[in-house]
Amino acid sequence: MSVSVFDLFKIGIGPSSSHTVGPMIAARQFACHVQGTLGLTAVHHVTVELFGSLSATGVGHGTDKAVLLGLAGHEPDHIDPDQIQPAIADIRTRQTLALLGEHPVPFVEKEHLLFRRKSLPLHPNGMAFHAFDAQGTEIATREYYSVGGGFVIDAAGERVLNSAATAGPDAAGHGQGLPHPFRTGAELLAQCQATGLTPAQLMAANEQHWRSSAEVRRQLMAIWKTMAGAVQRGCASTGTLPGPMHVRRRAAELHHKLSSAPEAALRDPLSMLDWVNLYAMAVNEENAAGGRVVTAPTNGAAGVIPAVLHYYVNFLPSANEDGIATFLLTAGAIGIIYKENASLSGAEVGCQGEVGVACSMAAGALAAVMGGSPEQIENAAEIGMEHNLGMTCDPVGGLVQIPCIERNAMGAIKAINAARMALRGDGQHVVSLDKVIKTMMQTGADMKIKYKETSRGGLAVNVVEC
Repeated sequence: MSVSVFDLFKIGIGPSSSHTVGPMIAARQFACHVQGTLGLTAVHHVTVELFGSLSATGVGHGTDKAVLLGLAGHEPDHIDPDQIQPAIADIRTRQTLALLGEHPVPFVEKEHLLFRRKSLPLHPNGMAFHAFDAQGTEIATREYYSVGGGFVIDAAGERVLNSAATAGPDAAGHGQGLPHPFRTGAELLAQCQATGLTPAQLMAANEQHWRSSAEVRRQLMAIWKTMAGAVQRGCASTGTLPGPMHVRRRAAELHHKLSSAPEAALRDPLSMLDWVNLYAMAVNEENAAGGRVVTAPTNGAAGVIPAVLHYYVNFLPSANEDGIATFLLTAGAIGIIYKENASLSGAEVGCQGEVGVACSMAAGALAAVMGGSPEQIENAAEIGMEHNLGMTCDPVGGLVQIPCIERNAMGAIKAINAARMALRGDGQHVVSLDKVIKTMMQTGADMKIKYKETSRGGLAVNVVEC
């Protein structure tokens, strides 16, 4: 196992982990590669090619902007969202880009940022970067793949790290020597049975292979704080989302209605669902607007886990900070199994790999903080995915808005129900988490390409853009 909980939960910007965060990391990495091998002054200009899904829905997902920002040296976890538009406007107005903020080169998007419909060999989200000298000779080239959840690999299949990443698996022997290694659900349960530890306790011990206990706790609380901040900003923001559809932001109005009529909860036992819907929609409206969110495990699915975690904090009387840590660690353990054995990429397996995985992670995590056994936790995670199998990724207009925002709310509600169903049982069930993950991957392989984040099928072609 070479994935950390902080690889799955990354603080970044919207609207997409695979189409925004990943390309920004890749572009910056290419500029750093050139700087370290040739020196930036050797470069007269650069060109970037976007392939497959990055080409099909890149503009709607902000891939073009992400590439410019990455080449200019910006990082998704550090850039101020309010500074993105001014930075992009400056580059486009001057038609000049300063590599890593140091070396100006001409950059005319029609000439230097090219969209290719075909896909590169390793993944639908492929990119190729090229650097040229003053004579027009290519002096450096690199291929990168944004494989979902903000993870980036190179042409050799090696993971590319954001330079700002803290010490973790790839900085410490790829996870070798972990006290409780696991790659599958069966291995996770076996570790729990052998040690008497919960999935969260196993994850905490593994994280402490790379970081101190205090640092693990600090980073977990930073993730929670960012999630809570996204909900708060989403509940306070009005107007419309970027793009030609002018989708109205609804979270603020819903928050006002729920807050101004608390007595409704006494009359309607299902009013809790309205709050969960609110939490998820608030996060995903922030994501769609390019705001600060946590990739959990992707940006397109960024609202599911925060919504269910807010349900725990606001509706369960036993909630406390220890429970928040347990929730995130358990969700991370489940997410690692998906990352190791399947995919988090909508361009590879459809939205079952995004909202479906987030639902599964949240269901297992909620079961954990509600006192579930390891077997019940695994059962909840399995239920969460089993009933998202086959879900396509068909964003209207290539934007992470319709159906993505409401889909996160539905994923959160499913997660809560999955946890409750599992807790009513004894943890014994016919379909294992490993079997449903294998099925998800097979289903994604069988799914037509047009339903995998291309905006060429499903709702994307049956809804007229206004």
